[in-house]
Amino acid sequence: MRVLGVDPGLTRCGLGVVDGQPGRPLRLVAVDVVRTAPQAALGERLAVVDAAIRAWLEDHSPDAVAVERVFSQHNVRTVMGTAQASGVAILAATRAGLPVAVHTPSEVKAAVTGHGGAGKAQVAAMVTRLLGTDQPVAPRDATDALALAICHVWRGAAHARLAAAMPVPGGDR
Repeated sequence: MRVLGVDPGLTRCGLGVVDGQPGRPLRLVAVDVVRTAPQAALGERLAVVDAAIRAWLEDHSPDAVAVERVFSQHNVRTVMGTAQASGVAILAATRAGLPVAVHTPSEVKAAVTGHGGAGKAQVAAMVTRLLGTDQPVAPRDATDALALAICHVWRGAAHARLAAAMPVPGGDR
């Protein structure tokens, strides 16, 4: 399974692609951060994020896209930009016909480190170890995107099997 992880952000949007399957070694395919100028108009910034994500979808042909779920913070402006970038990522993946999963930060931390309250340094260390890279991935947005992709590789297949096993309301039983 190839997963594109997206750590949404308006100023910095992390993108990371990982190949793998549960119980097997993971492989880093690509990682980067899309940056937009804070002084640029909102529409222009969202267009930059959209173009980058669409290019990554075309260049890396993922099987699924994992996006970090936006959570409430004290800074409403930051939350709005993150939510807008998240919507762009979800829309781009949906237009490409790809399944989209949204994972919470604590779910990602638990999948990667075994503890939902792990710190940034612990997540970065585990991403480095799990992908077998010589150096930690930087910046943090790139590490978070890879952690999202890893989380989905490991948990996404199980979630899909559970969903397929659930009866459809009103369907045959």
